[in-house]
Amino acid sequence: MNFLAPINPIHNTEHMKIYYKDAINFIAKLTIRRLWNIALVLISFYVTKWLKRPIQWGMPFTISVEPTTACNLRCPECPSGLRAFTRPTGNLKENFFRDTINELYRDLVYLIFYFQGEPYINPKFLDMVKYAHDKGIYTITSTNGHFLNDENARKTIESGLDRMIISVDGTTQEVYENYRKEGNLEAVLQGAKNVVKWKRALNSPTPHIIFQFLVVRPNEHQIPDIYRLAKEIGVDEVKLKTAQVYDYQHGNPLIPTIEKYARYTQQADGTYKVKNQLLNHCWKLWHACVITWDGMVVPCCFDKDAIHRLGDLKQLSFKAIWQGETYQQFRRTLLKGRDQIDICTNCTEGCKVWA
Repeated sequence: MNFLAPINPIHNTEHMKIYYKDAINFIAKLTIRRLWNIALVLISFYVTKWLKRPIQWGMPFTISVEPTTACNLRCPECPSGLRAFTRPTGNLKENFFRDTINELYRDLVYLIFYFQGEPYINPKFLDMVKYAHDKGIYTITSTNGHFLNDENARKTIESGLDRMIISVDGTTQEVYENYRKEGNLEAVLQGAKNVVKWKRALNSPTPHIIFQFLVVRPNEHQIPDIYRLAKEIGVDEVKLKTAQVYDYQHGNPLIPTIEKYARYTQQADGTYKVKNQLLNHCWKLWHACVITWDGMVVPCCFDKDAIHRLGDLKQLSFKAIWQGETYQQFRRTLLKGRDQIDICTNCTEGCKVWA
């Protein structure tokens, strides 16, 4: 998470100004206790690499919570869109969320309101954002943009959400629906306009609004267009994201032809591999984790079906799970051989996600 990286390539000083406002907003959340915890996590990570055994002296300062597993779209590489979960599905309960935040907020800096599913489907989503905001946590969500009607746009601004990512994977309906199956680009763009309108009307510095463009072969020719569209609407930033696909070894029609936008590279024999050395360490296991809607703690966002359950918050405190033997054993396994953990073999830790 690099707040001071240059915006690419919206060449507009006003956008640069807004970007630095976002950085300042983030820095303002860094209390002395949170900074000390970040230092402990960093020291733990590097001592672990040196000793080659897991040391964890801090608490995570980044956490993802899952507002819901439900989604209105049918995206082809998403288990929510494919309705392919083997785990239970449902909505995050507000009381459970509050209890979890009450335990974690003193050390927590960055709270991500998404994992699988569309956050706005949970009717209590913005109430939970407001609760985290009131605890001084930097809040972020990612949405497909279909639920940003005028009322939800206003409530989003009023919730204090710090960063909003809106997925716009095409600038025409024909291209957009190649990946966002059953999606309506016009509705998404109107939703973005609603958020921009209310942000200005309420004279709010937040949220920092991002168009995320997932680069796949059917839309790679529209990369210049997404920047023009974002500027027209008044979006603060555009991010180009490389796409994860599951069946990549023998090629996949979603893998871009432009090499820099692909997570996979073609080898001499024609097969593909992940652009990742799979080194036997992982920053995620020290500074972050994911909490599913029903309270399961899993190591990271690549465990989409929550196979590697490291603890259940309905039975144990977060600290007991984070410092417990199950978590430590998972860290030990990773240090011995990251290529032996299924979710790690198609992981981007160690390679570029944002092009």
